[in-house]
Amino acid sequence: MVEINFLTASDRACWESLARSDAYFEVERGDDDYERAWRRLLDDERTRGVAARLDGRMVGIAHYLFHASIWYAGRCYLADLYVDAEVRRRGIATAVLEWVARDAEEQGFPGLYWNTLEDAPARALYDKVGRFHDGLVLYTYRRAANRPSAVRR
Repeated sequence: MVEINFLTASDRACWESLARSDAYFEVERGDDDYERAWRRLLDDERTRGVAARLDGRMVGIAHYLFHASIWYAGRCYLADLYVDAEVRRRGIATAVLEWVARDAEEQGFPGLYWNTLEDAPARALYDKVGRFHDGLVLYTYRRAANRPSAVRR
């Protein structure tokens, strides 16, 4: 049976091992990034981290944060969801998503959303539990291309 609960200080080593294994987006992270993330997960009331355990062993993690919305009730952004490759396809990710959705709703942030790469293997799960927004395009701001000297205020 899968047990899901909030991360605690004693989870640090297991959490970091799983977090470092989550390389799907091929984002390089330094030790400082892991330390900062860990501090936020434990200390920031808007940011949460949960662990999924199978027979007492941590096999999955999720990170999410609550934020206001201009037009709607509060929102919850699922930043990371990772399950150890050895135990995938056993319903662990689904259980974590359901747990996060329930927690978000209980906290007054019912709009749960996330993003993923187009070819992500987890899309089969996401297509079952979520709604795909066809045509939605995500942009990220390119600071280097928009240097302050080129922008007038």
